[in-house]
Amino acid sequence: MIIDTHMHIFDARYEGILEDVIKDALKSNVKKMIAVGYDYESSKKAIALSKKYDFIYASIGLHPSEVQKEEDKKLTWLTEMLKSEKVIAIGEIGLDYYWDKSYKDEQIAMFIKQIEIAKEYNLPIIVHSRESTLDCFNILKENKTSGVMHCYSSSLEMAVEFTKIGYYIGIGGVVTFKNSKEIKRVVENIDIKYLLSETDSPYLAPTPFRGQINKPGYTKYVIQEIANLKKISLEEVEAALENNARKLFGI
Repeated sequence: MIIDTHMHIFDARYEGILEDVIKDALKSNVKKMIAVGYDYESSKKAIALSKKYDFIYASIGLHPSEVQKEEDKKLTWLTEMLKSEKVIAIGEIGLDYYWDKSYKDEQIAMFIKQIEIAKEYNLPIIVHSRESTLDCFNILKENKTSGVMHCYSSSLEMAVEFTKIGYYIGIGGVVTFKNSKEIKRVVENIDIKYLLSETDSPYLAPTPFRGQINKPGYTKYVIQEIANLKKISLEEVEAALENNARKLFGI
């Protein structure tokens, strides 16, 4: 079984094609998926999907790029939504210095707040980190919990450090891109027991669909590339990554 541990198929781009996208995923052996929210509205949509489909679970949280827009600084909506039984993680949360570095302090404060909520409710976190690796690592090292580095894009050396503090490395479609040499190096050298498969749909579709809308069914291309890089069988990769997802998320 393949598990897509990170997708956003509640996005408007799936309007009118959602059922076909889900059917295609199931046919491609993607039997479980995690819908990941990034603010109040998307978190509500993730939960709604999880209630509609037995094989979809939800993660809820406030993305760093949404921090400035958030009026509820106490995130009361987040703790209320945690009452839904199919919420299995807090995320997508983290730090993003790519677009705007002017509100680093607010991002850091909200990141730590959500980590504390995750610890209180004994849930793993799904971490977004862009051009913020060192700050992110230091915060996670100081605020110990479990989770995954979503759509990992940093170095092999830092991947090793993240695994040392208990984090999985999320591998998506980028690993199939010809020139994505560092993430290929990460997959080759990091023990498979620390890897998770994801799509980040609708973004970052793998080769041969690069530039198109991504779909959970495409997780199989990520699995295939991991198998190629590690020089092991497809079945072995599927089994290992399924076990990792079940262990982290309790599904």
